[in-house]
Amino acid sequence: MRNLFLILTIVFGTSFASIGQKYGYIDSDYILESMPEYNQAQEELNTYATRWQNEIDERYKQIKKRKEEFLRVEAILPKEERLKREEEIEKMESEALEMQQQRFGVSGELFSKRKELIEPIQDRVFEALGKVASDRNFAFVFDKANQSNLIFADPKYDISKMVLREMGIQGK
Repeated sequence: MRNLFLILTIVFGTSFASIGQKYGYIDSDYILESMPEYNQAQEELNTYATRWQNEIDERYKQIKKRKEEFLRVEAILPKEERLKREEEIEKMESEALEMQQQRFGVSGELFSKRKELIEPIQDRVFEALGKVASDRNFAFVFDKANQSNLIFADPKYDISKMVLREMGIQGK
């Protein structure tokens, strides 16, 4: 009997505790796209990415040209010269691959630039979200953007515009 009472207390206690909780969600993509500084940072990142990609593409064009030239004269080259040119081409390929990793790899320059430019903006959004959630007593706030597991969200629980207002930004 005692165990039954304990189980009922736990089940109903947690049920009653969850009745007073408030839930909401945001669309972080909508919030970020409404921020001029985010759009400016994205443009700057795109500029870097395009410039770096063009540099890498140019390297690969040079490698292709060097390979084609080598294939045309390969048969008439002495063995030492052939090996030397093959090594040069391999070196150029490895340098191009290294440059690609340096620019676009997991810990590359683009990743660092993104962190430098975007992270302060995301921190600002998070601070505003925390203030809105705290002021309005939300127990949970979900994000429906970016591969979210949120399957359905009633628009009346969307607090994205409140977060934007907290930051002094008009939504789109």
